[in-house]
Amino acid sequence: MTQQWVAGFRSAVISPYEQVRLSVPRGFAGQTVRQPLRLAGGGERLRVRLSNRYGREPLVVGAARIAVRKADDEIVPETDTSLRFSGGAEVRIPAGGEAVSDPVEMAVTAGTELALSLYLPDETGLATYSHMPMETAFVADGDLASAPGLPDAERVEARFYVTGVDVLAPEGTAIAVAFGDSWFEGVGTTPDAHRRSVDFLNARLDRGWAVNQGISGNRLLTDEVGEHALARFERDVLAVPGVTHVLVNFGINDLGLPGMAGLPPATAEDLIGGFTELARRAHAAGLKVLAATVGPYAGAVYPGVSTPEGLATRRRVNEWIRTADVFDAVFDVARAVEDPADPDRIRPEYDGGDGMHLNDDGARAMAGTVDLRDLVL
Repeated sequence: MTQQWVAGFRSAVISPYEQVRLSVPRGFAGQTVRQPLRLAGGGERLRVRLSNRYGREPLVVGAARIAVRKADDEIVPETDTSLRFSGGAEVRIPAGGEAVSDPVEMAVTAGTELALSLYLPDETGLATYSHMPMETAFVADGDLASAPGLPDAERVEARFYVTGVDVLAPEGTAIAVAFGDSWFEGVGTTPDAHRRSVDFLNARLDRGWAVNQGISGNRLLTDEVGEHALARFERDVLAVPGVTHVLVNFGINDLGLPGMAGLPPATAEDLIGGFTELARRAHAAGLKVLAATVGPYAGAVYPGVSTPEGLATRRRVNEWIRTADVFDAVFDVARAVEDPADPDRIRPEYDGGDGMHLNDDGARAMAGTVDLRDLVL
Protein backbone atom coordinates (compact mmCIF):
# COMPACT_ATOMS: atom_id res chain seq x y z
CA MET A 1 0.00 0.00 0.00
CA THR A 2 1.34 3.41 -0.97
CA GLN A 3 1.87 5.69 2.02
CA GLN A 4 2.36 9.41 2.56
CA TRP A 5 3.27 11.79 5.35
CA VAL A 6 0.18 13.48 6.79
CA ALA A 7 -0.52 15.56 9.88
CA GLY A 8 -1.37 13.44 12.91
CA PHE A 9 -1.32 16.34 15.36
CA ARG A 10 -1.07 20.12 15.09
CA SER A 11 -0.71 23.03 17.50
CA ALA A 12 -0.91 26.60 16.21
CA VAL A 13 1.54 28.99 17.88
CA ILE A 14 1.69 32.67 18.75
CA SER A 15 4.38 35.18 19.60
CA PRO A 16 5.06 35.73 23.32
CA TYR A 17 5.72 39.40 22.58
CA GLU A 18 2.38 40.31 21.04
CA GLN A 19 -0.24 39.51 23.66
CA VAL A 20 0.01 38.98 27.40
CA ARG A 21 -3.62 39.58 28.34
CA LEU A 22 -4.72 35.95 28.11
CA SER A 23 -1.60 34.11 29.30
CA VAL A 24 1.87 34.68 30.74
CA PRO A 25 4.75 34.08 28.30
CA ARG A 26 7.86 32.40 29.64
CA GLY A 27 11.28 31.04 28.74
CA PHE A 28 13.54 28.27 29.98
CA ALA A 29 17.15 27.62 30.96
CA GLY A 30 18.64 24.28 32.01
CA GLN A 31 15.19 22.71 32.16
CA THR A 32 13.21 19.85 30.70
CA VAL A 33 9.75 20.48 29.28
CA ARG A 34 7.51 17.41 28.92
CA GLN A 35 4.31 17.87 26.93
CA PRO A 36 1.43 15.51 26.14
CA LEU A 37 0.44 15.25 22.48
CA ARG A 38 -2.74 13.31 21.67
CA LEU A 39 -2.79 12.12 18.08
CA ALA A 40 -5.84 12.63 15.90
CA GLY A 41 -4.64 9.87 13.58
CA GLY A 42 -1.88 7.32 13.32
CA GLY A 43 0.60 5.58 11.09
CA GLU A 44 3.66 3.32 11.03
CA ARG A 45 6.25 6.06 11.58
CA LEU A 46 6.27 9.59 12.90
CA ARG A 47 8.29 12.79 12.91
CA VAL A 48 8.02 15.83 15.18
CA ARG A 49 8.00 19.51 14.20
CA LEU A 50 9.57 22.15 16.44
CA SER A 51 9.33 25.90 15.92
CA ASN A 52 11.34 28.93 16.98
CA ARG A 53 9.20 31.12 14.75
CA TYR A 54 8.90 33.99 17.19
CA GLY A 55 12.19 33.55 19.01
CA ARG A 56 14.68 36.40 18.96
CA GLU A 57 17.69 34.15 19.50
CA PRO A 58 18.64 30.67 18.25
CA LEU A 59 16.99 27.88 20.23
CA VAL A 60 19.23 25.02 21.39
CA VAL A 61 17.47 21.73 22.09
CA GLY A 62 20.01 19.58 23.90
CA ALA A 63 17.85 16.46 23.81
CA ALA A 64 14.43 15.59 22.41
CA ARG A 65 12.65 12.36 23.16
CA ILE A 66 9.26 10.89 22.33
CA ALA A 67 7.42 8.18 24.26
CA VAL A 68 3.95 6.87 24.89
CA ARG A 69 2.47 8.74 27.85
CA LYS A 70 1.46 6.70 30.87
CA ALA A 71 -0.26 9.38 32.96
CA ASP A 72 0.42 13.00 33.89
CA ASP A 73 4.23 13.47 33.75
CA GLU A 74 4.96 9.73 33.44
CA ILE A 75 5.95 7.86 30.31
CA VAL A 76 6.00 4.18 29.35
CA PRO A 77 9.79 3.66 29.63
CA GLU A 78 10.10 0.90 27.04
CA THR A 79 8.66 3.22 24.38
CA ASP A 80 11.08 6.08 25.08
CA THR A 81 12.92 7.02 21.89
CA SER A 82 15.47 9.69 21.06
CA LEU A 83 14.55 12.15 18.35
CA ARG A 84 17.34 12.95 15.91
CA PHE A 85 17.70 15.91 13.61
CA SER A 86 19.81 15.20 10.52
CA GLY A 87 21.32 12.41 12.59
CA GLY A 88 22.22 14.53 15.62
CA ALA A 89 20.73 14.38 19.12
CA GLU A 90 21.08 18.15 19.56
CA VAL A 91 19.53 20.72 17.27
CA ARG A 92 20.00 24.46 16.97
CA ILE A 93 16.96 26.23 15.50
CA PRO A 94 17.62 29.76 14.24
CA ALA A 95 15.39 32.65 15.23
CA GLY A 96 12.33 32.46 13.00
CA GLY A 97 13.10 28.88 11.95
CA GLU A 98 11.78 25.40 12.50
CA ALA A 99 13.14 21.87 12.62
CA VAL A 100 11.66 18.52 11.64
CA SER A 101 12.98 15.39 13.30
CA ASP A 102 14.20 12.37 11.44
CA PRO A 103 11.50 9.70 11.10
CA VAL A 104 11.01 7.39 14.07
CA GLU A 105 9.82 3.79 13.77
CA MET A 106 6.84 3.98 16.13
CA ALA A 107 3.43 2.66 15.19
CA VAL A 108 0.69 4.91 16.58
CA THR A 109 -3.06 5.12 16.24
CA ALA A 110 -5.78 7.72 16.64
CA GLY A 111 -5.97 8.59 20.32
CA THR A 112 -2.40 7.58 21.15
CA GLU A 113 -1.08 9.93 23.80
CA LEU A 114 2.58 10.74 23.33
CA ALA A 115 4.88 12.66 25.65
CA LEU A 116 7.43 14.95 24.02
CA SER A 117 10.37 15.81 26.29
CA LEU A 118 12.70 18.68 25.39
CA TYR A 119 15.85 19.49 27.33
CA LEU A 120 16.68 23.17 26.92
CA PRO A 121 20.19 23.75 28.28
CA ASP A 122 20.60 27.45 27.49
CA GLU A 123 18.59 30.61 28.07
CA THR A 124 15.81 30.41 25.49
CA GLY A 125 14.26 33.85 25.80
CA LEU A 126 10.47 33.94 25.64
CA ALA A 127 9.14 30.83 23.94
CA THR A 128 7.06 30.45 20.80
CA TYR A 129 3.97 28.76 22.20
CA SER A 130 0.32 27.68 22.05
CA HIS A 131 -1.21 29.71 24.83
CA MET A 132 -4.54 28.03 25.68
CA PRO A 133 -4.44 24.40 24.47
CA MET A 134 -6.38 23.07 27.50
CA GLU A 135 -3.44 20.76 28.14
CA THR A 136 -0.86 20.71 30.94
CA ALA A 137 2.90 20.71 30.31
CA PHE A 138 5.46 19.72 32.94
CA VAL A 139 8.67 21.69 33.59
CA ALA A 140 11.56 20.34 35.68
CA ASP A 141 15.11 21.48 36.36
CA GLY A 142 17.97 19.62 34.68
CA ASP A 143 18.19 17.10 31.86
CA LEU A 144 15.35 14.69 32.63
CA ALA A 145 14.24 14.08 29.07
CA SER A 146 14.52 10.30 29.50
CA ALA A 147 13.26 10.15 33.11
CA PRO A 148 10.24 7.86 33.66
CA GLY A 149 8.48 10.67 35.54
CA LEU A 150 8.90 14.25 36.71
CA PRO A 151 7.33 14.13 40.19
CA ASP A 152 8.50 17.58 41.29
CA ALA A 153 7.71 19.30 38.00
CA GLU A 154 5.93 22.62 37.67
CA ARG A 155 2.59 22.31 35.88
CA VAL A 156 1.95 24.86 33.13
CA GLU A 157 -1.20 25.18 31.01
CA ALA A 158 0.48 25.91 27.69
CA ARG A 159 2.41 24.15 24.93
CA PHE A 160 5.91 25.20 23.89
CA TYR A 161 7.89 25.00 20.65
CA VAL A 162 6.01 22.03 19.17
CA THR A 163 3.77 22.64 16.17
CA GLY A 164 3.03 19.15 14.99
CA VAL A 165 3.53 15.44 14.59
CA ASP A 166 3.42 13.91 11.12
CA VAL A 167 2.58 10.24 10.64
CA LEU A 168 3.14 7.88 7.72
CA ALA A 169 -0.38 6.84 6.70
CA PRO A 170 -2.07 5.27 3.67
CA GLU A 171 -2.19 7.52 0.64
CA GLY A 172 -5.57 9.18 0.26
CA THR A 173 -6.21 9.62 3.98
CA ALA A 174 -8.52 12.62 4.35
CA ILE A 175 -7.07 15.31 6.60
CA ALA A 176 -9.25 18.22 7.70
CA VAL A 177 -7.72 21.30 9.31
CA ALA A 178 -9.91 22.89 11.98
CA PHE A 179 -8.86 26.48 11.38
CA GLY A 180 -10.23 29.00 13.81
CA ASP A 181 -10.30 30.45 17.30
CA SER A 182 -11.04 29.33 20.87
CA TRP A 183 -14.13 27.40 19.82
CA PHE A 184 -11.72 24.97 18.19
CA GLU A 185 -8.78 25.33 20.60
CA GLY A 186 -11.17 24.40 23.40
CA VAL A 187 -11.43 27.20 25.96
CA GLY A 188 -14.33 26.42 28.30
CA THR A 189 -13.90 22.64 28.08
CA THR A 190 -12.33 20.45 30.77
CA PRO A 191 -8.53 20.71 30.74
CA ASP A 192 -6.57 17.52 29.97
CA ALA A 193 -9.80 15.68 29.10
CA HIS A 194 -9.78 15.97 25.29
CA ARG A 195 -13.30 17.36 25.08
CA ARG A 196 -12.75 20.10 22.55
CA SER A 197 -15.13 20.30 19.60
CA VAL A 198 -12.39 18.88 17.33
CA ASP A 199 -11.93 15.89 19.68
CA PHE A 200 -15.64 15.15 19.53
CA LEU A 201 -15.59 15.48 15.74
CA ASN A 202 -12.74 12.96 15.51
CA ALA A 203 -14.68 10.54 17.68
CA ARG A 204 -17.40 10.57 15.00
CA LEU A 205 -15.05 9.94 12.08
CA ASP A 206 -14.23 6.41 10.95
CA ARG A 207 -12.07 7.49 7.98
CA GLY A 208 -9.53 10.30 8.11
CA TRP A 209 -9.36 12.87 10.88
CA ALA A 210 -9.18 16.56 11.79
CA VAL A 211 -6.17 18.37 13.27
CA ASN A 212 -6.67 21.39 15.49
CA GLN A 213 -5.24 24.75 14.39
CA GLY A 214 -7.38 26.90 16.67
CA ILE A 215 -5.90 29.94 18.43
CA SER A 216 -7.90 31.46 21.28
CA GLY A 217 -8.52 35.15 20.59
CA ASN A 218 -7.58 34.81 16.92
CA ARG A 219 -9.33 36.99 14.37
CA LEU A 220 -10.20 36.65 10.71
CA LEU A 221 -9.06 40.14 9.71
CA THR A 222 -6.73 41.71 12.30
CA ASP A 223 -3.59 40.65 14.15
CA GLU A 224 -4.29 40.52 17.87
CA VAL A 225 -3.69 37.09 19.37
CA GLY A 226 -1.68 35.33 16.69
CA GLU A 227 -1.46 36.45 13.11
CA HIS A 228 -4.94 36.87 11.64
CA ALA A 229 -6.49 34.08 9.61
CA LEU A 230 -5.68 35.45 6.17
CA ALA A 231 -2.04 35.94 7.22
CA ARG A 232 -1.56 32.45 8.68
CA PHE A 233 -3.67 30.50 6.20
CA GLU A 234 -0.76 29.35 4.05
CA ARG A 235 1.34 28.16 6.99
CA ASP A 236 -1.42 26.69 9.17
CA VAL A 237 -3.61 25.18 6.44
CA LEU A 238 -2.01 24.92 3.01
CA ALA A 239 1.35 23.72 4.36
CA VAL A 240 -0.22 20.95 6.47
CA PRO A 241 0.80 17.66 4.82
CA GLY A 242 -2.12 15.70 3.43
CA VAL A 243 -4.73 18.44 3.95
CA THR A 244 -7.90 17.84 1.94
CA HIS A 245 -10.53 19.90 3.80
CA VAL A 246 -10.60 23.04 5.93
CA LEU A 247 -13.20 23.83 8.59
CA VAL A 248 -13.40 27.58 9.18
CA ASN A 249 -14.61 29.10 12.46
CA PHE A 250 -13.93 32.81 12.87
CA GLY A 251 -15.69 36.09 13.56
CA ILE A 252 -16.54 36.18 17.24
CA ASN A 253 -13.26 37.93 18.13
CA ASP A 254 -13.52 40.39 15.23
CA LEU A 255 -16.92 41.40 16.62
CA GLY A 256 -16.30 41.24 20.36
CA LEU A 257 -12.68 41.94 21.25
CA PRO A 258 -12.44 45.45 19.74
CA GLY A 259 -15.00 46.61 22.30
CA MET A 260 -12.59 45.85 25.14
CA ALA A 261 -10.42 48.67 23.77
CA GLY A 262 -13.34 50.96 23.02
CA LEU A 263 -13.13 50.30 19.26
CA PRO A 264 -15.97 49.44 16.87
CA PRO A 265 -16.45 45.84 15.73
CA ALA A 266 -15.59 44.64 12.25
CA THR A 267 -18.25 45.38 9.65
CA ALA A 268 -20.33 42.71 7.98
CA GLU A 269 -18.86 43.70 4.63
CA ASP A 270 -15.31 43.20 5.89
CA LEU A 271 -16.08 39.82 7.43
CA ILE A 272 -17.88 38.63 4.33
CA GLY A 273 -14.92 39.74 2.25
CA GLY A 274 -12.51 37.86 4.53
CA PHE A 275 -14.52 34.64 4.45
CA THR A 276 -14.84 34.89 0.68
CA GLU A 277 -11.08 35.31 0.30
CA LEU A 278 -10.36 32.31 2.55
CA ALA A 279 -12.69 30.17 0.47
CA ARG A 280 -11.08 31.39 -2.74
CA ARG A 281 -7.59 30.49 -1.54
CA ALA A 282 -8.71 27.09 -0.30
CA HIS A 283 -10.46 26.23 -3.56
CA ALA A 284 -7.43 27.39 -5.54
CA ALA A 285 -5.42 24.80 -3.60
CA GLY A 286 -7.97 22.07 -4.29
CA LEU A 287 -9.44 21.98 -0.78
CA LYS A 288 -13.06 21.64 0.27
CA VAL A 289 -14.23 24.41 2.60
CA LEU A 290 -16.73 23.99 5.44
CA ALA A 291 -17.74 27.19 7.24
CA ALA A 292 -19.25 27.60 10.71
CA THR A 293 -21.76 30.25 11.61
CA VAL A 294 -20.53 32.71 14.27
CA GLY A 295 -21.52 31.60 17.74
CA PRO A 296 -23.61 33.63 20.22
CA TYR A 297 -21.86 35.73 22.85
CA ALA A 298 -24.37 38.25 24.26
CA GLY A 299 -23.76 36.91 27.75
CA ALA A 300 -20.00 37.52 27.66
CA VAL A 301 -18.73 38.64 31.05
CA TYR A 302 -15.85 40.63 29.56
CA PRO A 303 -16.49 44.40 29.59
CA GLY A 304 -17.15 45.90 26.18
CA VAL A 305 -17.35 42.60 24.28
CA SER A 306 -21.11 42.32 23.84
CA THR A 307 -22.50 45.34 21.98
CA PRO A 308 -25.75 45.79 20.04
CA GLU A 309 -23.74 46.73 16.95
CA GLY A 310 -21.57 43.61 17.09
CA LEU A 311 -24.50 41.29 17.73
CA ALA A 312 -26.47 42.77 14.84
CA THR A 313 -23.47 42.23 12.58
CA ARG A 314 -23.22 38.61 13.76
CA ARG A 315 -26.80 37.97 12.71
CA ARG A 316 -26.23 39.52 9.30
CA VAL A 317 -23.00 37.61 8.67
CA ASN A 318 -24.59 34.34 9.76
CA GLU A 319 -27.46 34.78 7.34
CA TRP A 320 -24.91 35.33 4.59
CA ILE A 321 -22.91 32.23 5.61
CA ARG A 322 -26.06 30.10 5.54
CA THR A 323 -27.06 31.25 2.06
CA ALA A 324 -23.74 32.03 0.32
CA ASP A 325 -22.47 29.83 -2.48
CA VAL A 326 -18.76 30.32 -1.75
CA PHE A 327 -18.45 27.31 0.62
CA ASP A 328 -18.76 23.62 -0.06
CA ALA A 329 -20.79 23.19 3.14
CA VAL A 330 -21.91 25.06 6.24
CA PHE A 331 -22.10 23.72 9.80
CA ASP A 332 -24.55 25.82 11.75
CA VAL A 333 -22.92 26.08 15.16
CA ALA A 334 -24.90 29.17 16.14
CA ARG A 335 -28.30 27.48 15.81
CA ALA A 336 -27.09 24.37 17.63
CA VAL A 337 -25.85 26.16 20.75
CA GLU A 338 -28.00 29.32 20.98
CA ASP A 339 -30.56 29.81 23.71
CA PRO A 340 -34.02 29.49 22.08
CA ALA A 341 -35.31 32.18 24.43
CA ASP A 342 -32.49 34.59 23.49
CA PRO A 343 -30.60 33.48 20.36
CA ASP A 344 -27.75 35.94 20.91
CA ARG A 345 -26.82 33.98 24.05
CA ILE A 346 -25.39 30.49 24.54
CA ARG A 347 -27.83 27.94 25.97
CA PRO A 348 -27.24 27.76 29.75
CA GLU A 349 -26.45 24.04 29.60
CA TYR A 350 -23.73 24.70 26.99
CA ASP A 351 -22.15 27.78 28.58
CA GLY A 352 -18.52 27.33 29.62
CA GLY A 353 -19.04 29.86 32.40
CA ASP A 354 -18.20 33.17 30.74
CA GLY A 355 -21.04 33.56 28.25
CA MET A 356 -18.61 33.37 25.34
CA HIS A 357 -17.21 29.83 25.30
CA LEU A 358 -18.67 26.33 25.21
CA ASN A 359 -18.39 23.68 27.91
CA ASP A 360 -17.92 19.98 27.14
CA ASP A 361 -21.57 19.46 26.19
CA GLY A 362 -21.52 22.56 24.01
CA ALA A 363 -18.35 21.38 22.27
CA ARG A 364 -20.04 18.04 21.58
CA ALA A 365 -23.05 19.85 20.12
CA MET A 366 -20.75 21.97 17.94
CA ALA A 367 -19.04 18.85 16.59
CA GLY A 368 -22.43 17.31 15.87
CA THR A 369 -23.28 20.07 13.40
CA VAL A 370 -20.70 18.82 10.87
CA ASP A 371 -22.22 16.52 8.27
CA LEU A 372 -19.64 13.74 7.93
CA ARG A 373 -20.54 13.30 4.28
CA ASP A 374 -18.96 16.69 3.67
CA LEU A 375 -15.58 15.33 4.84
CA VAL A 376 -15.46 12.47 2.34
CA LEU A 377 -12.94 12.76 -0.48
